[in-house]
Amino acid sequence: MTSHSAPSTVSVDLRPVRRALLSVTDKTGLVEFAQALAGHGVELVSTGGTAKALRDAGLTVKDISDLTGFPEMLDGRVKTLHPKVHGGILHMRGNPEHVAAVESHGIEPIDMVVVNLYAFEKTAQKPGVAFADVIENIDIGGPSMVRSAAKNFEDVAIVTSTEDYGALAEELKTNDGALTRATRWELAKKAFAVTAAYDAGIATALEAIESPSGPAIFSNELPQTLRIIDPLAQTLRYGENPHQKAALYADGSGKGIAATQQLQGKELSYNNLVDLDACWGLVREFDSSAEAAVAIIKHTNPCGASTGATVLEAYKRALEGDPVSAFGGVIGVNREVDGAAAEEIAKLFIEAIVAPGFTKEALDRFAAKKNLRLVKITSAETTRVVKQVSGGFLVQDADRLRVTEAELKAVTDRKPTAEEMRALLFSWRVCKHVKSNAIVYARYSEGHGQTVGIGAGQMSRVDAARFGAMKAVLPLKGTVAASDAFFPFPDGLETIAEAGATAVIQPGGSVKDADVIAAANRLGIAMVFTGFRHFRHG
Repeated sequence: MTSHSAPSTVSVDLRPVRRALLSVTDKTGLVEFAQALAGHGVELVSTGGTAKALRDAGLTVKDISDLTGFPEMLDGRVKTLHPKVHGGILHMRGNPEHVAAVESHGIEPIDMVVVNLYAFEKTAQKPGVAFADVIENIDIGGPSMVRSAAKNFEDVAIVTSTEDYGALAEELKTNDGALTRATRWELAKKAFAVTAAYDAGIATALEAIESPSGPAIFSNELPQTLRIIDPLAQTLRYGENPHQKAALYADGSGKGIAATQQLQGKELSYNNLVDLDACWGLVREFDSSAEAAVAIIKHTNPCGASTGATVLEAYKRALEGDPVSAFGGVIGVNREVDGAAAEEIAKLFIEAIVAPGFTKEALDRFAAKKNLRLVKITSAETTRVVKQVSGGFLVQDADRLRVTEAELKAVTDRKPTAEEMRALLFSWRVCKHVKSNAIVYARYSEGHGQTVGIGAGQMSRVDAARFGAMKAVLPLKGTVAASDAFFPFPDGLETIAEAGATAVIQPGGSVKDADVIAAANRLGIAMVFTGFRHFRHG
């Protein structure tokens, strides 16, 4: 058997690929890549379903059992865990002792390993999955080969992503069947990241399983160890300000703001993404099958929000609430944007729009606004919120709590009218997405909710009430108001009543509740308690 030491005619930077071991779960692009390898005379060694797929495509493949001289066993648990596999991968071609050792044991060099791992996390996330199935989907042989090949990148190429197949095929073509050291090094770094993420996913899932038997029941408790392993999705131009570096990392679900499809416009900025996430979170509060919802956001706070029978109606009502602040904002829509809505939205300078889709008519109308970013989203449920603080991280459950009319507690002599109640529930949903201290004035007209004035991020609740009233363009008389937390004194409620609001929704729970209720009765205000607050600090 001949050694794989690089011949003198080949650059020491290049390593020829003469034998490749392929064992993949995701077979996307597999056949085409294997055909490219075979075209350079590479011997293909494979396992199980991968070998079958290659043979079905007409390729010549050696079974792993023929390489090792040992059959696959234990339902496939043992097939690549063998010295003839790992020795073939790990031996250093430039080390005479290594070369002599593998030759003496009849171990054939393996120059490329193509592996992607069992979809453990997808299995673990299946509703009602059995604990035994979770354990069975922990890949052992795959990660072992990945680590072996990555460690020996000087001589071996490790391929863990289907996205790399095309570029590697081109490089092999350019270099007459060889790969550069730089390429092997990049592949190795990616491979170690893959195994680190894989092991972290296993550790996180198993830590959450309450009992190692029957169906896998996952605990909702916060993890003992915080593992953030999301890969880089996009390098951004800068962060909140030009002197700050920034990047976007995605969880691989293909959902949410991190995985949106940008249909047109300039590159999304850090601030765009933060604002888009804020407005998408707000419009998701409303059932798109029942009504359209539109939110216009500036610096993560809504300056206008409304529901309507159509996207056009909801947008016009949202804009009506604060047309000045809306300039240069971002828009979230809970339904597909149609041509009629696009025609109206295009009249205003907007940075970006996020929606589940855009009709052809809408895209045609927006095409003239080349810088406008149009973003199509697949909705994702946010379950946890992570915030970095000096020396560590804070983690909390996402604020997904909602309230129904039946759960509200009317605490004043006058009870809300039916119209006031609908407006209160609307304003409470919006208030949840406004920075504290927050007061939202709103009304319910023509069968839908509409913000009238929003007091956001004030240091006192009285100032938030005053600021929201000051921002109002539409009449405040007859509106309702939502407060994200309780009134510590009657003065906040009195300010709201003075502005013209007739009903209030708030958490309650202040030691001064009795005084606040007495003030509401004196002023003829109807007031309901939710029993929980919606603080939002950023």
